[in-house]
Amino acid sequence: MTITERVDALDWADLTAQLDGRGFAVTAPLLTDGESAELAGLFDGGHFRSTIDMARHRFGDGRYRYFEHPLPDTIGALRGAFYAHLARVANVWSERIGGATFPLTHEALLERCHEAGQQRPTPLILRYGEGDWNALHQDLYGDVYFPFQILTVLTDEHEGGEFVLLENRPRAQSRAHVLNPLRGAFVIFPTRERPELGKRGYYKVGLRHGVSTVTAGHRTALGVIFHDAR
Repeated sequence: MTITERVDALDWADLTAQLDGRGFAVTAPLLTDGESAELAGLFDGGHFRSTIDMARHRFGDGRYRYFEHPLPDTIGALRGAFYAHLARVANVWSERIGGATFPLTHEALLERCHEAGQQRPTPLILRYGEGDWNALHQDLYGDVYFPFQILTVLTDEHEGGEFVLLENRPRAQSRAHVLNPLRGAFVIFPTRERPELGKRGYYKVGLRHGVSTVTAGHRTALGVIFHDAR
């Protein structure tokens, strides 16, 4: 099956229920071990527009690299296939808490980004060694941003390095979700905020994400952000 066929075959009713119920969703492994290894190898052999040393910018420790156009075929296919399903969920969420509505094709979203001066690709590959970590943050990159993004861990040769999603709940203590997805599975999570149903209807819950300290080995992950950057 192609990447698009595999994404289409996911249980989207269940994934949507996960997103509505807890704000994030985790798929079954979607990539084969060979595909994960091939993508991990791009950290040293891919084409990039930028490399970020996280310690230099006080983002944590480790490095990440933004891919340049044209994106590798697998990453481009993942971006388009996931978007086709998530755009519908994004529009439901927008109805609940206000905000922009989104076109149903990824190409149309990119056109909107480019009209706003956001033309740089945002999919990135991240590598962490022992002692490395990623501070809590949001990936907005401009006025136009899509409310979901996806992440997969491409290697299983590390300890620690869990994915952390922090909810900043209004008038309440924050809540952290700590995830350790299987290699090649995808975490779908909000870019900035999600709706939560309260006694008076829906309200916004802000979110940030990061990675806990890697205690042994090396961790390589792929992040797929759907909007482009300014």
